[in-house]
Amino acid sequence: MNKLGCILLICLGWLWLCSHQSATPLFPKQFPKPTYDFASNPLQKDIIDLGRRFFYDPILSKNNTISCASCHSPYNAFAHVDHELSHGIYDRIGFRNAPALFNLAWAPYFMQDGAIHHLDMQALAPISDSNEMNEAFDHVISKINADTSYKILFKKVYHQPHISGAQFLKAMAQFLLSLVSAESKYDSVMRGKASFSQQEKKGYLLFQKHCANCHQEPLFTNYEFVNNGIGEDQHLHDLGRYRVTKDSNDLLKFKVPSLRNIEFTAPYMHDGRYASLKDVLRFYASAHAMQANTDKRLHNPLPLNANDQVDIISFLLCLSDKHFIFNPQHAFPKSMLKN
Repeated sequence: MNKLGCILLICLGWLWLCSHQSATPLFPKQFPKPTYDFASNPLQKDIIDLGRRFFYDPILSKNNTISCASCHSPYNAFAHVDHELSHGIYDRIGFRNAPALFNLAWAPYFMQDGAIHHLDMQALAPISDSNEMNEAFDHVISKINADTSYKILFKKVYHQPHISGAQFLKAMAQFLLSLVSAESKYDSVMRGKASFSQQEKKGYLLFQKHCANCHQEPLFTNYEFVNNGIGEDQHLHDLGRYRVTKDSNDLLKFKVPSLRNIEFTAPYMHDGRYASLKDVLRFYASAHAMQANTDKRLHNPLPLNANDQVDIISFLLCLSDKHFIFNPQHAFPKSMLKN
């Protein structure tokens, strides 16, 4: 082989390596060690991009009208804008408020009742749910493998014109793992690059005193299942964690949500019953009926007057991460518009 041929071969090899390089996951220094086992599913940019395309593709639903993004908008921290409950195919209404999606590498389980224990399996729940996508998983894989545009992508990523169910699930997980939110004003303050205003600082101190036990920094959740005293919705009859464990101690317990990006994720609670943060704080600061297993930390109303509540909200707004919300790498892939 002549010199020019050797140089060309080296260049081609380098281009291949660059296109298949692992995508180093973003581990913010202030965060604990992730629970997700990246060794079992090493991040690669082209696989993340493929998972992103799956996330926005309505082909995952039975009638090809509902995508994951239909209930998880990137501009609402991947929560469901304005709707109390998730919406599915044929205008069906889901069972719960769609939760925000970010920092999932640190979550030990998923769904508001913890029914899913591994992120690689998460996509199966909405795909098969009759009120969401209402589709058989094997049919989803068949539809994707029959799509010409996907065949081209699979050839590039996997060197074959088709994808397995396991590869699909891992690609979806990789995109979800890439949704890391750690660039809020709070984070800048913790790094010594910004300062709280006087009101934000007061709100932070109140938050630490009254809220941080459940919403622990820096992820702003402790991932516990808690009955917060909100009571059963008389229309939904959602019994929370009990639906999974059948243990009466788990009645009306739901996963403690992260408060990061809370500004963007209204309405609040598992059933979306509260439209604003003011409503949420009024609930916690007022007397209300308790159940037998209501968390003891919430047996008494929080001693927060109206001014205290405003101060706490001013701090909660510091948890908004607009770098995350408006990150074009998370948005609808423009390449899908060509197909």
